[in-house]
Amino acid sequence: MQTIDQLIRDREDDDRIGLAFSDRTWTHAEVVRAQTERAALLLSMRQPGPFHVALLLDNVPEYIFWMGGAALAGAVVVGGNPTHRGDELARDLSHTECQLLVTTTDYRRLVDGHDLGPALPTERILVIDDPTGDRDPDGGTDYSALLADVAGAPLPDQEAVGVTEDSLGLLLFTSGTSGAPKACLCSQGRLARIGAIVAQMYELTSDDVCYMAMPLFHSNALMAGWAPALAAGATAALRERFSASQFLVDVRRYGVTYFNYVGKPLSYILATPEHPDDADNTLRRCFGNEAAEADVARFAERFGCTVQDAYGSTEGGAAIQRTPDTPRGALGRALPGTMIVDTETGEECPRAVFDANGRLLNAEEAIGEMVSQTGATGFEGYWRNAEAEQARVKNGWYWTGDLGYRDEDDFFYFGGRDYDWLRVDGENFASAPVEGILQRHPDVVLASVYAVPDTVVGDQVMATLLLHDGRSFDPEGFEAFLSGEEDLGTKWAPRFVRVTDKLPETATTKVVKRVLRNEAWHCEEPVWWQPAKDAAYRRLTADDIDELDRVIAER
Repeated sequence: MQTIDQLIRDREDDDRIGLAFSDRTWTHAEVVRAQTERAALLLSMRQPGPFHVALLLDNVPEYIFWMGGAALAGAVVVGGNPTHRGDELARDLSHTECQLLVTTTDYRRLVDGHDLGPALPTERILVIDDPTGDRDPDGGTDYSALLADVAGAPLPDQEAVGVTEDSLGLLLFTSGTSGAPKACLCSQGRLARIGAIVAQMYELTSDDVCYMAMPLFHSNALMAGWAPALAAGATAALRERFSASQFLVDVRRYGVTYFNYVGKPLSYILATPEHPDDADNTLRRCFGNEAAEADVARFAERFGCTVQDAYGSTEGGAAIQRTPDTPRGALGRALPGTMIVDTETGEECPRAVFDANGRLLNAEEAIGEMVSQTGATGFEGYWRNAEAEQARVKNGWYWTGDLGYRDEDDFFYFGGRDYDWLRVDGENFASAPVEGILQRHPDVVLASVYAVPDTVVGDQVMATLLLHDGRSFDPEGFEAFLSGEEDLGTKWAPRFVRVTDKLPETATTKVVKRVLRNEAWHCEEPVWWQPAKDAAYRRLTADDIDELDRVIAER
């Protein structure tokens, strides 16, 4: 039987280093003992109803201890997102019917005064760094005392707990970049199988050190980081929060050989000052999702490692892998049964057609939703959200909610999320290809492209750019750059360009475009624009903004 519970039990007598954090290390056996004690505490505090425990923590050892403890006890871990606030965070915990919350003093303040659901009263919040504790309403029992009560507890009886491959192990919230997050179900068996597959793919062994800097409440950290390390018996090296400036320091400090990522960490690391000896390190393999194509190659060369970027989802319904012959801009090839489908007709979209410069000529008919005919079997559903499940699985097919297109050689291209369509001068296109082009500019770290209202009809293109330190926006140089990019569609050039020093992001560095779209040009940061098509870029003024708002309001 392949479960997280069993993988943990397999490490019970392993005296090799299993966990590293800051200046301390734990053997696998010590980690299992800590997890066993928390399993005993969980079982002693169990109440009727869903056996769900929320972890609202940074990447600290207690997170690993409680995840393992929950697996041994047959409990379900709900990863709390500390970038959420107030009612939003309370909704996450209430919706998932958590009966215990493990957190810190700082993060507890995020939920103080909010209704966390009937199963989670104040006395069931465990604060790991609070000496007074909160289990007892009178403050009479602290966290250390609770652990002391279960010190030396034996492993839970496996038969009595009854963990199977189908046992629910995790509720993983989607990123929520376009709406309310959904809690995706993940069984112990699915997580264990993914861990074994990734460990095999990247040849991880007990000699490897896996660097875990992505937040542990996210599926990438668990499926591409923790579970593979557990399956291989490797060392997990934790970074409390991702830091681009400390990345190489940590790699050398812990002897990191494997790094998983999601979102834009490669871009941020590459934006740090380069040194001649950057490749003098132990890192060998990196695996993740959503890196900019140019960054994958630059990162591999600079740090002397291999980088495998792939497309995948928390739900597990579809996957696309890059191959050595993958053309520029493509994700790679998908598993059999993956298609691009017109959401209105349900028919497969025509293959993409490119001109000699690689410009997509038939975007409107070629771009559709990425769909897997077989992916529904791997999708385990959402917690109490039948409507969202029905949107994912229709006619037995798994619908990703992501846009894409496919060429004649079966290479898939990412088009953005299903809310990333733009319609300019009657032409529909997706934002992702435009972002990829803008990120080729030597001054640009990241680009986010989205629609803003046109003064007449449809949309105009707006881009928010995060520049390298010490760089400033050069409108003439930017225009010259755009004119030299032969695969830039004729409607794709940004009409508005906002320059920022910080993009609104989720905890996994995914840009929250709804914030940028809502703000449009109403921001304190500088915005350049083209008053007319093909006009030179100039700074947007207060009078310009008033006139734009007036005309759009009349429209």
